[in-house]
Amino acid sequence: MLRFVPIPTGIARHYQAGGVDSYGLLPESKVSDGGGNPCRHCLRMIPEGKGMLVLAHRPFGSVQPYAETGPIFLCAQGCDAGGGADVPEILASPDYIVRGYGADERIVYGTGGVVATGDIPARAAALLALPEVDFVHVRSARNNCFQLRVERG
Repeated sequence: MLRFVPIPTGIARHYQAGGVDSYGLLPESKVSDGGGNPCRHCLRMIPEGKGMLVLAHRPFGSVQPYAETGPIFLCAQGCDAGGGADVPEILASPDYIVRGYGADERIVYGTGGVVATGDIPARAAALLALPEVDFVHVRSARNNCFQLRVERG
């Protein structure tokens, strides 16, 4: 069984309360145009006209060479954490990069690839069946932006 995991609530609340991002900058406040602004906490699209934050996020516990940092969107107001066993709403593009990481938060070479959205559960399950893979990232196939994490459920 798989579990689709958003950024932790404590981190989301930090950003939503005006805390600095992974680059030490304040999140930018924007208004969603409704054209595809996926919140990495509730794992839903931010509706048109709603406030959102744009910020740099590093979805890793430590700074090391494989700890990619990049832009994410987040609901400006507190939102409930999404996730669970079902593919979340934010995975609305035709395909994504799916990549395995070890317990040391480093890429497990040979695990990354562009996967059709409907095939993400099967690919993530196959990667998580490997003993060297501790978790999986789903990232934008076009911009490499972090979407969410997949774990054994």
